[in-house]
Amino acid sequence: MIRVCLVEDQTIVRQGLRSLLALNKDIEVVAEASDGEEAIEAIEREKPDIILLDLRMPKLDGLGVLQRLRERGTSLPTLILTTFDDDTMLFEAVRAGAKGWLLKDVSLERLTDAIRTVASGGTCIEPVITERIMRALERSNVAFESAELPEPLTDREKTILRLLAGGYSNREISQLLNITDGTVKNHISSVLAKLGVRDRTRAVLKAIDNGYI
Repeated sequence: MIRVCLVEDQTIVRQGLRSLLALNKDIEVVAEASDGEEAIEAIEREKPDIILLDLRMPKLDGLGVLQRLRERGTSLPTLILTTFDDDTMLFEAVRAGAKGWLLKDVSLERLTDAIRTVASGGTCIEPVITERIMRALERSNVAFESAELPEPLTDREKTILRLLAGGYSNREISQLLNITDGTVKNHISSVLAKLGVRDRTRAVLKAIDNGYI
């Protein structure tokens, strides 16, 4: 069972999400919060497997929640729900540890798939939001906290990075490129090492910053 903390300030949206998620036997909403302060308390009390987090909230916004959890050493897999009206804030949320982002008009099937993916350690990247983050990066001089590339990425590694940015899974990448799942994993491991990052989300952001995407 995947235990979810649902953080959303709009009551009708929060109730609707809870009702929809209840239709899935492997997902359970164990806590709700209508603002960032409530979210911190609920997360530390219930210790969910994943946080479904709105960015714009009273008292403490979603970015503040991520930053505070990180400061306390209690960060958890987090999926952002957004209307993407603030590109920079979304970018900062990913830098603060968010593992994925979805638009609020997402289908239930896509939402539940994303919850399962992020809860299992993966990332969920919506191409349309990636484009917004790219624009935020163009306006930002933020530097990544990672080493310089020890060697350039190969053309195949750049291709795989672009597919990761498009939200493709390892299996989908293997099918598109006609290579094995193991080969895809090896390429991704090489990309992470070369970019000096720990996960797929930061790999995509670093690649955007360096002009590979």
